[in-house]
Amino acid sequence: MSQVHWQGVFPALTTKFTAADEIDWESMERHLEFQLNAGVHGLVVLGSLGENSTLSTAEKLATVEFFARADRRGVPLVTCIAESSTRDAREFAIAAQDAGTDGFMLLPPMLYPSDRRETLTYLHDVAAVTTRPIMLYNNPIAYGVDLSPDDFARLADNSRFEAIKESSADTRRFGEIRRQVGDRFALFCGVDDLALESFSVGAVGWVAGLVVAFPRETVRLWELCQAGRLTEARELYDWFLPLLHLDVGPKFVQQIKLVEALVGVGSAKVRAPRMQLTEAEASHVEKILEQALERRPEV
Repeated sequence: MSQVHWQGVFPALTTKFTAADEIDWESMERHLEFQLNAGVHGLVVLGSLGENSTLSTAEKLATVEFFARADRRGVPLVTCIAESSTRDAREFAIAAQDAGTDGFMLLPPMLYPSDRRETLTYLHDVAAVTTRPIMLYNNPIAYGVDLSPDDFARLADNSRFEAIKESSADTRRFGEIRRQVGDRFALFCGVDDLALESFSVGAVGWVAGLVVAFPRETVRLWELCQAGRLTEARELYDWFLPLLHLDVGPKFVQQIKLVEALVGVGSAKVRAPRMQLTEAEASHVEKILEQALERRPEV
């Protein structure tokens, strides 16, 4: 039986850093409680928003161990695998499973733009070393490798693959995947400002970004969509959309972490080579947030 119920809002958690550029475990613990109190359904660590590429293997495993030990109130822990070689990905999968993760979110190999044969072989090879369920992550815009609906049909024979985070920004993919494999995979929205559109075409979950600052609104939007209350969902989405736009673009990590800081639930500190936003960039984010807070709905 799967350790993960693939449905609902799964925050892509940020990694909090101290002024000395170490992981801030106290801040991470406070933020975990903030998310759980809002009713999120899963937790994703070490994703792009978690600044995976800037963390050492030891820091990644320490993060998994930290969340695995925490009282998550039954909420599953999903660990992102974003490595550059098959060997490293397999070793990390084994170590993270031993550390207590409930499941994985698996990207194609990083840095090298693999072709279809290489990509599918990589995914199968990593899955072979773990007994944990896996969400496949497709983000061709950011990472240069596109898992097509045809590819997912080929991957459907591997029972370890249970869910898909679709971040191609083409919502037509949801319908095409279902046409080819039915409900074989749990389909998740992976782009914040396409959430409502994704739910309307069959997504059952959301690996979300702005949820780290606005978890109640994020969970409420998903609940309204699940209940078929689309007029209310659209009203909430229209309010949320300027903030959700901050989840896209090359500086989405800095933008979202700044929002966390401004609403008092995190820090804007990022790890190099990222740098904090310029004054003009930060002012843009601050203005969007200010306008949103002025009209913030009751949820």
